[in-house]
Amino acid sequence: MLTVRELVRDLGLELLCGEDAADAPVRWVHISEERDPTPWLSGGELLLCTGMGLEEAEDQRAFVARLADHGIAGLGFGVEVNHPTIPHALLKAARERSFPVFEVPHEMPFIAVTERAFTTLVNENYAVLRRSIAAQERLQRIVLAERGLEAIASTLASLLGAAVLIFDGRGQPLANRAFRLAVDDPAIEALSAELNAHARAGLAEVFAPDDPELAGRALALPVGAASEPGRRPSAVPQAWLVAVKDGGTLDEFDRLLLHQAVTIVALELLRRRVAGTTERRLAGDVLNQLAGGELRGGELARRLEPFGLHRRVAALAMTSAAPGERLEDALDAALRGESVAGLVARTGALSCALVPGYPPDELFELGRRVLARVVEALGADAAVRIGAGRAVEAGETRRAYHEARWALEARGLGGGGGASGDATTTTVATYRDLGSFQLLLSLQDSDALRLYCDSLLGPLEDGEGSYGGELLRSLEAFIECNGQWEAAARQLFCHRHTLRYRVRRIEELTGRDLSSARDRIEFWLALRGREVSG
Repeated sequence: MLTVRELVRDLGLELLCGEDAADAPVRWVHISEERDPTPWLSGGELLLCTGMGLEEAEDQRAFVARLADHGIAGLGFGVEVNHPTIPHALLKAARERSFPVFEVPHEMPFIAVTERAFTTLVNENYAVLRRSIAAQERLQRIVLAERGLEAIASTLASLLGAAVLIFDGRGQPLANRAFRLAVDDPAIEALSAELNAHARAGLAEVFAPDDPELAGRALALPVGAASEPGRRPSAVPQAWLVAVKDGGTLDEFDRLLLHQAVTIVALELLRRRVAGTTERRLAGDVLNQLAGGELRGGELARRLEPFGLHRRVAALAMTSAAPGERLEDALDAALRGESVAGLVARTGALSCALVPGYPPDELFELGRRVLARVVEALGADAAVRIGAGRAVEAGETRRAYHEARWALEARGLGGGGGASGDATTTTVATYRDLGSFQLLLSLQDSDALRLYCDSLLGPLEDGEGSYGGELLRSLEAFIECNGQWEAAARQLFCHRHTLRYRVRRIEELTGRDLSSARDRIEFWLALRGREVSG
């Protein structure tokens, strides 16, 4: 960092006044003979002049006052051009303001001063650039090694000599690493609230936090917010990067490195998002193939291993009034909060988690804690319900999945004491709630179950070809709506007369009577049995 004191010393000159302010950084060197050059200066410059037009003492005092008030770093006064020496009134005014002034002798042209200053500034900037490039390469290696946000924050903290915090777009902490001095909890809470306020207001610009404890030594930068200066961004930032210097203020290198680190944090967030999306897609594929009976035995066990599921596997199934993606995210976060590895995905209206094979009591207790976390995340109005399927061998995970979803369905239909849509319940639907579903699960691998299902449903598929699938969907909706034509037709998005035609066709093909409770029960068992037997 070039200062007035260093430049004067390097030039072999003498500082005549302003010792206390001589260590201020010199941003640039400017030559001007204007009586008021401040409109063309932004502060931090070293001004060179010969005092042209400054003949009167009053003008000289006003000249110094203007420079000092504008934040000019200092004044180099060339003598023997317009003045034989630096005017006494100018020097006196500079001493009163502690404003650095030095004399430039006639034999030393201003170009010699500017060349020396520019050489130093360029070398300093080059050194800063080299340091920042080396630091950026170090941060890039962390991203490529997939070490995560905490490692990025830790490396930044050591490079900056500062505490480094990363928040999500709404101000929730994601990473927090200190160099020597950690940011205390009240200050973190204040930062979180301020970032959240910026997000709600649609502001995504660099700013200095308001907290008095951080005044002058902190900077917050948005990550992943496409915005032009002075214009509101189109979306909330992906995250915020905040640095709090242990001592003093953030210098030029610190600020440059932080702006580069914004890209690094964005890359890490993108990597995490891509990895998470890929894992979710793979998890969804496994769960859907499991539910459809396409994966069984050793192949299923092999596909579950990358998710940390070995030997025995249990299942949790959840429904909610909240959108499926929000429920899935909340379930995933709840399991991470419990430090439980597993597979989380959606299938149909359910969000499911396959987890390690805990004993029943531990599994049900885990289910209660997960339910509480999800309700807290989504709110009581989300009407969250959960079912648990007991542990089975990994190759038979389909049984645990069906036990969880059917326990949940049986509880929703009124079994086991829980009311459908009751968001306040903290109980978990279990095998005790299965009722008649238990019979089907007990026959999961029996050829007799497949024969029973085919004897009832086969005529619909074999006799009607592709239309058989429509008849099966209509049959299920009619039974689930307890034979109510209007409700079933709405569920199928068809006219009630169309539904009546389909029901008559089902009765013709199967020889059954859907006005009979006995026949409806048998059809319901066959439909559910088909799900289990695949």
